[in-house]
Amino acid sequence: MLNIFSLFHPVIQSLLAGIFTWLVTALGAATVFLLKSINRKLLDAMLGFAAGVMIAASYWSLLAPALAMAEEGPIPAWIPTAVGFLLGGIFLRGIDIILPHLHLGLPSEQTEGMPSSWQRSTLLILAVTLHNIPEGLAIGVAFGAVAANLPSASLSAAIALAIGIGIQNFPEGMAISMPLRREGMPAFKSFWYGQLSGLVEPLTAVIGASAVLLARPILPYALAFAAGAMIFVVVEELIPESQQEGNSDQATMGAMFGFTIMMILDVALG
Repeated sequence: MLNIFSLFHPVIQSLLAGIFTWLVTALGAATVFLLKSINRKLLDAMLGFAAGVMIAASYWSLLAPALAMAEEGPIPAWIPTAVGFLLGGIFLRGIDIILPHLHLGLPSEQTEGMPSSWQRSTLLILAVTLHNIPEGLAIGVAFGAVAANLPSASLSAAIALAIGIGIQNFPEGMAISMPLRREGMPAFKSFWYGQLSGLVEPLTAVIGASAVLLARPILPYALAFAAGAMIFVVVEELIPESQQEGNSDQATMGAMFGFTIMMILDVALG
C-alpha cells in the first residue's frame, strides 16, 4: 500500500486520504438505514472515543513532529509550536463566533454564532462540519510534511493519522444522522445530511498540503495549528456532548480506548 501511495503527488495523497475519511463518515451515517436510533450510552462512548483519537493525534502526529522540525530553525523550538497551537484554537474560536451552528442534543434556542433563521438540520450539520475542518487540515499538513523530506515526518505516519481520523469519523457520521432520523426525518435525507458534514475534509486536506508545499518554513506552525484546532474541538464540543446525558464513565473510557488506539497506530506505523 505504501509503495502505491508513494507514487502520487502529496496533494493527491492528501485528497485521497480526505476522501477516505469522508467515506467513513458516510458509512457511519448509513447506519440510519439499519437503525432508527442508537443507545445513548453507546453513542456517548463513541463520541468519547473520537475525542481520545483526536487528542492522541494532536500530540503524536502533529505536535511532536512540529517540535522536531522547529529544532532545526534559528529560534527556540517551543516558539513556533506554541504560536501555531494557539492560533489554531483562535482560528476555530473565530469561526465558532461567526458561523451559525447548533451542537448535538441542544435545543434550537442555544444556537451559537451569528443570528440566523436556518433550519435546525442545517445548524447541526454546520456544527459537525466546523470540527471536521481541523481534521482535514491535519491530514493535509501531515502529507505535506512528508513531501518536505523531513526526518520527523513519514508517509506511514501520515497514513496512520488518516486511518485514525477515519475511525473516529464513523461515530461522528452516526452522531449527526441518528438524531435527525429520531426527529422524524426520512432515512435517506438523514444519511445525506450525515455524510455531507464530512465533505469538508478532502477540501481542507488539499488546502493544508498545498500551503506547506508552497511555504516550507511554516510547516512547524502549520502542524501545531492543526493540533490546536483539534484540541479546541475536543474541549469545546466532543467532551461536553459525550457527557451531557450523564454518561461520563462510558465517555471517559471511550476516550481512553480512542487515545490508546491512535497512539498504537502512530507508533506502530510511524
